[in-house]
Amino acid sequence: MTRILHIDSSLFSGNGVSATLAADFIARLSERNPHLVVNHRDLGRDPIPHLDAARLTAIGTPTAQRTPEQKRIADEADRLIAELQAADILVLGVPMYNFGIPSPLKAWFDHVARAGVTFRYTEQGPQGLLAGKRAVIFASRGGRHHGQPTDTQSPYLTTMLGFLGITEIEFVYAEGLNLGDAARRESLAAATQHIQRLAA
Repeated sequence: MTRILHIDSSLFSGNGVSATLAADFIARLSERNPHLVVNHRDLGRDPIPHLDAARLTAIGTPTAQRTPEQKRIADEADRLIAELQAADILVLGVPMYNFGIPSPLKAWFDHVARAGVTFRYTEQGPQGLLAGKRAVIFASRGGRHHGQPTDTQSPYLTTMLGFLGITEIEFVYAEGLNLGDAARRESLAAATQHIQRLAA
């Protein structure tokens, strides 16, 4: 049994290009693997609260000392981590907003990156504790940014996932979506071909 954690971060939920591409990939995988189990989070529809002092304090407070509200907050964060720990493949739908990742996705990372649980510090430096997982990222952009200084997404995601121990990462780019109909069609066709190869 293969378990997928599918996270969309488009403000347009399932109607976003990144979400559509991610869904296409998972549908193709499901055709070939009837035992695929998919856990889907739509951060556009159900955003995770951004980390603040209250949430950070709740998570860091020992279990026996938490107030009821702190327990609720900590339980939410624990659930996010458990979902990631259980997954074999992480599928991320990531549009580019103002050269960065959507803020709800940043909030998700802030909640799942926890010392002693998903990473740890050693004398040799930080060590990710989620090794053995694979990540497939569907990155949609209105302009063309891959390989350019304006692409802050790809380095951030590669660094963040690697910090957690996930180093097998595949990016599927759909770029130039706002540069005219021809550019959009060409980019989506290339992304679809990439998906077909990945799912084969």
